[in-house]
Amino acid sequence: MTAKNFHYATGKRKSSIARIWLKEGNGAVRVNDRNFEEYFPRESLRRLIFQPLEITGKRGKFDLYVNVQGGGISGQAGAVKHGIARALVEFDLDLRPVLKKAGFLTRDSRIKERKKYGQPGARKRFQFSKR
Repeated sequence: MTAKNFHYATGKRKSSIARIWLKEGNGAVRVNDRNFEEYFPRESLRRLIFQPLEITGKRGKFDLYVNVQGGGISGQAGAVKHGIARALVEFDLDLRPVLKKAGFLTRDSRIKERKKYGQPGARKRFQFSKR
């Protein structure tokens, strides 16, 4: 991969980090050197990932090379979506208002809350007994 014709961006969601290389092409997608449909088997996740391309009308006009790690499959899909949106802005700054309005450029900061001492989970308390 030469750096000249690629646009690079990173996306994050929960504990997943996705590195995206965007290149003008015919719509081929490789995720961790595997086929896209093989890596993301659920149709709902595939639709989620392509939302930034759909809203900008660029679906099928770019080849995507994705390296994603950490977290689960849903968090990874969100990270890829975030990365694609940021890579599209790298490609063309005129797409920024459309992606910003749709909320694709904002990192989803919701993460798992830590467990606190003296209780079984983050919010759950041990059963209270008055007597």
